[in-house]
Amino acid sequence: MTGERPLKILIAADTYPPDVNGASVFCYRLATAMAKRGHEVHVVAASNVPGPGFTLAQPEAMVHRLKSHAAPTHETYRVCLPHTAKKGVARLLDDLQPDVVHAQCHYMVGQAALAQARRRGIRTVATNHFMPENLDPFLPFPGWLKRIIARNSWRDMGRIMGKADVVTTPTPLAARAMMSHARLDKVLPLSNGIDSGHYEPVPGESIDKPDWPTVLFVGRLAVEKNIDVLIKALGRMTASPQAHLEIIGGGEQREPLERLAAGLGLAHRVHFRGHVDDDELRRAYLRSDVFCQPGTAELQSLVTLEALSASKPVVLADAMALPHLVDEGVNGYLFPPGDAEVLARRLDAVLALDDAARAAMGAAGHQKAMSHSQDRTMETFEKIYRGAAADDFLTTH
Repeated sequence: MTGERPLKILIAADTYPPDVNGASVFCYRLATAMAKRGHEVHVVAASNVPGPGFTLAQPEAMVHRLKSHAAPTHETYRVCLPHTAKKGVARLLDDLQPDVVHAQCHYMVGQAALAQARRRGIRTVATNHFMPENLDPFLPFPGWLKRIIARNSWRDMGRIMGKADVVTTPTPLAARAMMSHARLDKVLPLSNGIDSGHYEPVPGESIDKPDWPTVLFVGRLAVEKNIDVLIKALGRMTASPQAHLEIIGGGEQREPLERLAAGLGLAHRVHFRGHVDDDELRRAYLRSDVFCQPGTAELQSLVTLEALSASKPVVLADAMALPHLVDEGVNGYLFPPGDAEVLARRLDAVLALDDAARAAMGAAGHQKAMSHSQDRTMETFEKIYRGAAADDFLTTH
């Protein structure tokens, strides 16, 4: 902010790139934006590799990795033990003496950062990207025990984040859930934000489009994303029986999904691209005809905002925060979660449109994405870092 001194910011995250998920992407974008605004940015996160902790200078921040261990129920996720997180964060705070600590969840690293910062009188901000129920696919326990774990996690969220100076989450829906289940008094809904211009075609840019209509999915190949429903829907489409599905992302469900596609005779129409770089991801959005997010645990869905920014119609599950991104029949459609038959009809409805009608639907989506301006989000966080309270913004949200 003009005329004010640069801040020293510590972002505390339990997941950070190269992890691929919404929370890690947001943390990276937050660090990058704050560095561009002239602040000194540090990130503390679980190490993404075995061995001792280390510090790495990256373009967006100094990234301090804490010793971690592989999560037994997830193929890539790594976690810090509480003692390691507490000790590592305490040392960093004493060495760095930041102006503000911004924790991204209430688990290991986030919990340690909030507790240790408060002990030292450092301003704290807590942002929640995660619903405790998101853990369900990775907990090998019966349903009754998972429900107990979820209730305890909500309680812990309230106890830990409730002591932060400001608490935020990406959507009003999530804010209401946190106030209800975690008993938090004030939660500021603040979009993760999107640089919508990044996904617009550059004048004169050529995007090679395939010879068939393309449905795009981007995200982790995880159980709660319900990609199996999308693959089944592909086989039930009638208006566009030759449509192909492009799947970008990796995860523990890839092999089962590949088997499903093969078993349905769709292997030649379902393309698993794995992880791709940002340039190829952008081109994938631009060459697709419609984007689909069938997940049922989305707090905001950055990938949907990216698709909207690329002026693509969207078909989304009518669950969690996704309905907030759709004006039915204007920029896309909703479908009942898990219903492959209705999903097929919704995708057919988009692909049956002529080019002009589909472009109009995409343009409406782009306008919606622009209301989630990344610049506005980052400006708000900067004001919060400097001392603004949630009440200063709640009247305008």
